[in-house]
Amino acid sequence: MSSTVGTDPVSPDAGIPVPLPPRRRRGLRAIQLPRSPKIRVGLVLAVFFVILAAIGPWIAPYEPGKSLSTASGVPQSPSATHLLGTTQVQQDVFSQLLAGGRSTILVALIAGLVATALAVLFGITAGYFGGLLDDLLSMLANVFLVMPALPLLIVIFGFLKTSTKPNDVVIGLVISITGWAFGARVLRAQTLSMRNRDFVESARVLGERSWRIMMFEILPNLVPIVATSFLFTVIYGVGTYTALSFIAVISVDHWSWGTMLYWAQNAQAAQQVHIEWWWFLPPGLAVGVFGASLALLNFGIDEFINPRLRAAGLSRRRAKQTGLPRRFQLGLTPVLRRTALASADGTSTADGRSADDVGAGRTAKGGNR
Repeated sequence: MSSTVGTDPVSPDAGIPVPLPPRRRRGLRAIQLPRSPKIRVGLVLAVFFVILAAIGPWIAPYEPGKSLSTASGVPQSPSATHLLGTTQVQQDVFSQLLAGGRSTILVALIAGLVATALAVLFGITAGYFGGLLDDLLSMLANVFLVMPALPLLIVIFGFLKTSTKPNDVVIGLVISITGWAFGARVLRAQTLSMRNRDFVESARVLGERSWRIMMFEILPNLVPIVATSFLFTVIYGVGTYTALSFIAVISVDHWSWGTMLYWAQNAQAAQQVHIEWWWFLPPGLAVGVFGASLALLNFGIDEFINPRLRAAGLSRRRAKQTGLPRRFQLGLTPVLRRTALASADGTSTADGRSADDVGAGRTAKGGNR
């Protein structure tokens, strides 16, 4: 006998998928998200870097700016004493990497949070109200989109008071000014498509206030887009802060991964006869791997919320369970693909005729004209 509906997704007799009850489907969909390899790898790497940023300065074996010896001006290669070697002035590179991670990740997270909050505020407000307010907020977003971000930040930091220990919160707030516009444009477009739907109109008829409709009716449906915007803004914050530190716009005595790259470039670590790779490669890899982990998280979320990508994953798993052949490419009609393959090798097409028969039929039609 076939299995009961809701107990097994596939009938053992016919091999046909059996629909699950709504509650079970919602539970399975919630469980499927962490099973994505992209999300698993990205989440593990991102959590590792966040923990490293939190405890890094405490577990650093040496002070990052302290010279351990004045006997030699030649950087030491990695050893048991110094896991990532030393700089030209005998500073421990591993300690600098641990201490610099906190500042870099903290600034990026602050920039991501503030920029995402601004994008939600401006984007949903513009899309919901429309009219003159929409025009003004859209014009403001367009101005920040076309404005070169790095030169603007250089000018802003030039007017700010410089110190040997700048405030990471202030740096993150300044970087967020140039990172909210793209997310606001995306959220505005999605809000425009949702503001006239039935559930929004029902809330409006019931007398709900506009801010409550935006926060409790529209925003929950935009959570995946907000999460994607946050991840991309954090990546932008990491890259921007590293670039500002590398060109010494921010104090070079404030340790970060960009500061490490600045000192390595200043000492020409990559131009020596024996390349001092341990000086510049670890911070560069740290920036790249942390950004890649956030990108993997973003791709995994996109595969989960995008219907076309989600359908491809479900069809692949369903084909594996039932033993049925899966489609070759998403979005390509199977009949057209079979016809194209039949035309190429002369085999039968989707309707049972061979490619030669199709050509003969066309010739006959042409001859009867």
